[in-house]
This record gives sequence, C-alpha cells and structure tokens, in this order.
Amino acid sequence: MSRILRYLTLISLISTGYYLFISEYSNISEKYIFEEEIIKKEILEDKKEIIQEKKEEEVATPNIKKNIDKEQFVEKKIEILQGDTFVSILENLNFKQKKIYEIISKIEETYDLKKIKTGEIISVFENNFAEIKKIEFFKNNETIISVNLDKEINLNIIELTKNSFIESKEYTISESLFSDGIKNDVSSDILVKIIRLFSFDLDFQRDIRVDTVVSISYEFDEIVETGRLEYNDIKYASIIIDGKQLEYFKFITDDGYVDYFNREGKNVKKSILKTPLDGARISSNFGMRKHPISGFNKMHKGVDFAAPTGTPIYAGGNGIVEYVGRNGGYGKYIRIRHNNGYKTAYAHLSNYKKGISKGVRVNQGEVIGYVGSTGNSTGPHLHYEIIYQNKHINPLKLKLPSGKILKGKELEKFKEEYKIIYADHLSMLYE
Repeated sequence: MSRILRYLTLISLISTGYYLFISEYSNISEKYIFEEEIIKKEILEDKKEIIQEKKEEEVATPNIKKNIDKEQFVEKKIEILQGDTFVSILENLNFKQKKIYEIISKIEETYDLKKIKTGEIISVFENNFAEIKKIEFFKNNETIISVNLDKEINLNIIELTKNSFIESKEYTISESLFSDGIKNDVSSDILVKIIRLFSFDLDFQRDIRVDTVVSISYEFDEIVETGRLEYNDIKYASIIIDGKQLEYFKFITDDGYVDYFNREGKNVKKSILKTPLDGARISSNFGMRKHPISGFNKMHKGVDFAAPTGTPIYAGGNGIVEYVGRNGGYGKYIRIRHNNGYKTAYAHLSNYKKGISKGVRVNQGEVIGYVGSTGNSTGPHLHYEIIYQNKHINPLKLKLPSGKILKGKELEKFKEEYKIIYADHLSMLYE
C-alpha cells in the first residue's frame, strides 16, 4: 500500500513539474515572439525612415544643382532719356572705363549703338551680390541682343517667335477718322497710314463728314515672348463719303515696289501732296488776308497747317532740295524742286531732318523737317506753298496728275490679286 502511495506521489510531482515547465516555456515563447515582432517593426520603421531620407535627398539634390547651375538674377529696367548714350548709361552703372570699352566693342561687332532711340529700354540683371551679370536690349521688335558679363564678355542674338495675322475693320465716323478709329480698336499706326494713303485725294479737315464709312484690311505681327504687336502694310482701304467711294489695294509691282492702286489699276500717288503732315488743321487759307503780325492786307501765298511743335513734315513729292536755311520772315525754310515745273516750300520749321541739305534727293512722304514757329509766326504751324512755273497756286485746289497706271500682264495680275484681297476682307468682316 505504501509502495502505491509512493508511486502516486512521484507521478503527482512529475505532473506538477511538467505543468510548471510547459507554463514557463509558453510565457518565454510568447515574450520572445512579442519582442521579435517589436524588433521587426522597429527594423521596418528604420528602413522606412532610411528610404524616406534617401527620397528627400534625391528630391533636394536636383534643386541644389539647379541653384548652382542657374544663378538667380534681379532685372532692372533703364529707359533711355534725351541726351543719353550707351556709354553714359554704363558709367551711371559704375562700370570702369576699361570694361565699358570692352562691352561697347563687343556690341558694335554686330550692332550700331547709334540706332538706339530715346524711350527704348535697356535691361540689366544683377546677382545676389548686386553685380551686373547681363545686359539686354532690343535690336528690333523680333531680336534681343544679350550681353553676358562673366570673365569673358559673350554676346548672344536671341531671335523671338513671330506670328503673322491679317485683320479687317469697318466703322462709321461720328467725330473724326482718327478718334472713331481708336474707339473701334484700330491701331494709331494703321490710322496714320490711312491718312497718308488718302492724303493724295482728301483734305481731312474739309472732306471727311459725319457718317463717312471707313473699311480696312491690314497685316500685323505678334511677338510671342513679349506680346508686342508690329503693324505692317494696309492690304485694302476704302472711304465712302456721301455714297462716293475711294478704295485702294496693295500690290507689288513688277519692279518690286509696294504700291496702291484702284480697281482700274491707277496709282494712288499724285505728283504733289495736298497736305504734307498728319493730324493738322488748316489755320489760314490761300489768298488775301489781314496779316496777323503787320496788320496789313497781304496775299497769303500758301496754306497754314496748325500742329504741335516737332510734328514731322513730309516731302510733297519726289524731287531735289534746292534751299535749306533761314529765309527772312519764313524762318527755317526748305524748298524742293519737282518734275514738270513744280516746287514746294515749307516755312517756320523748328528743325530740319538730319541729312537734309541742298542737292539731296528726297522721296514723296519722306520726313524732311519738323513743325515750329521760327520767323514771323504767332504759334507753331507749317506754312506750305506749291509753286508752278514760278507762280504760287492754291494747294487745296490743285488738280494733280496721277502716278503709275498698270497695263498688260501686270494689270491682269493685279486684278487677280485684288479680287482675292477683297473676298478675304469681306469674309473676315462678316464671319
């Protein structure tokens, strides 16, 4: 009996020990697994952080490289004022004389700096240390000259992108051709060209009336990078006054000249212009009048056009300058000899166009001088005379012969082209 109790006691002890062993082993295993999962999680998180850091480095690296490769500049714009030269502008920017000489020499290898005009803009680009590293300016509407100022001076010619367009407009005059044109979004450049084109036929102070209809088609270019618009030739122009129409079409003649003709092939140009300036009003007519200064009745041998000082004056026709200089009460004066016994005279000028001198040949519409008030004058105006065989005649009543008349194959070619121009004009007006 006692032996059986001993066996039972032993079996109980063994069972209890096994149970304790299994229980402890289980706890140890769970702890190990838990710790292993924590370690794995930490490892994964560490990997994610490493990967994230690498990504951030990869993203940051190009930016750093970009900043190294492309230096940041601040652009400053300088307007060219009256009396400025490229040298004086560089001096004002504190360049040393040696550097100025180098910059000017490099530019003048490809461009004449005397062509830069008052009002144009020069851009200078400074780095973070206020050092000028680049100078840019427009050679023309389509081209930029860029001068890079590193250890060596490098010049680049940047050609801009140009898109060409044709536009048609039509409007009715209630005030004036010019002001109503502006209201109808017609460029002032085109309006000036219309006035010049019809100045052979019309006196814009007297002939233009309310309800006159103006219809035009013209070419222009847009520079993509700058948005600049450059207005080119008129292709078609029509003015209808009291039901009577004057119209002209652009045509390139066989000898290569751009000119304007009516449907019969007759040229717009006449031998002499009736009004040799734009936008002026008649302040005194041809004929007897009381002189505004002397007070005596005297023959007024020309027509006076009131206009602001500096308004350009055009040559009334092709010819040769036979007199330039002061001429008594006429003040600064020009006289041009034309063909067929005609002469034109221009008085009270403020100045002459550079290059105008005795013996110089000029073309019709070319600027020869500028409106002023020199000599016996009460205010800025142009006194304009037309002289035929040494006799003064009224410019406004002059019957002028026409210019070139197209014939033969040239006329046939013109008629084919004007029909296309007119059809395109109508299509754009009413599309």
